[in-house]
Amino acid sequence: MAIVTGAVLVTAGCASPIGVAGIGTPSPGPDTGAAGVVDTAGTMGTVGTVGTVAATSPATSTPETSETPTAETSETPAPPTAVDRPKPDPPVRVPPPKVSDHTYVFPVKDCRVTYERRLLVLPKTTIWAAKGCSFVSPVDGVVDEVNVKNRWKPSTDRGADREGRFVTVIGDDGVRYLGGHLDTVAEGVRPGLKVNAGQVLGRIGNSGNARSTASNLYFAISWKADPSLWWVRRGMVEPWDYLDAWREGNPTFSPRAAMLAVRKRTGAAPGCVTLCASKPQPTPGPTRKPKPKPRPSQPEQIPLNGGD
Repeated sequence: MAIVTGAVLVTAGCASPIGVAGIGTPSPGPDTGAAGVVDTAGTMGTVGTVGTVAATSPATSTPETSETPTAETSETPAPPTAVDRPKPDPPVRVPPPKVSDHTYVFPVKDCRVTYERRLLVLPKTTIWAAKGCSFVSPVDGVVDEVNVKNRWKPSTDRGADREGRFVTVIGDDGVRYLGGHLDTVAEGVRPGLKVNAGQVLGRIGNSGNARSTASNLYFAISWKADPSLWWVRRGMVEPWDYLDAWREGNPTFSPRAAMLAVRKRTGAAPGCVTLCASKPQPTPGPTRKPKPKPRPSQPEQIPLNGGD
């Protein structure tokens, strides 16, 4: 490549004008408009004085060194700095909405209790509590029925006797409340007695058909009816929602609307449909008089001496 370039440059030098002999005339500079002296590699040679041509090797194209990008060093983030959260303000206690003009209390006072919150057989509930705990009137009202004698017998299982000793109260809200299976009735509690919410009416036990169970309070909600309709007294309105409200701080939640709705649907004197019959008693058969036993015959006496 260098030899070819030199030949080209010598030829160009011979063609250039010559001045006075022995005096070199500078060759004209390269003209970008005319054909210049270009090597085959596309690089311009260097022209010196006349008769002297400097041939240069084609420039070696040195590629630019590209820096290999290095991956950024991933740094483990520092753990977040613990920040102390400000303590919240104490909750603002808002009284529950007043839903009636009556104030109620839970019917068992100052004792640990549990009770069913679902319908089993009858719309009533069993409140389990220790024997001797106080059964109190759930609302202001008047005592309606009082039974101080435990008449229930397993041999008969009369429906009217199953609650054992009990007290009912007709509340000022028009609702009847029953507390049964009592061990004792409080002294002085009688029909017609005016009572206040929370007043003790008796002590919890297991009289009636609960005698083989732990002590408990049979609690039921209904309406006033004739004592002969004992199946009304034992419960017509599911009570657990009201017990929950009275126990957990809403003392004005009243069962009156629910009682009126059930009474409208069934009538004030509905017939008994569940657990109505007593145990059948055996019918005595006709009494037969025992036959008299035959008297033994007397042996005939024969005289020993002959007679006339």
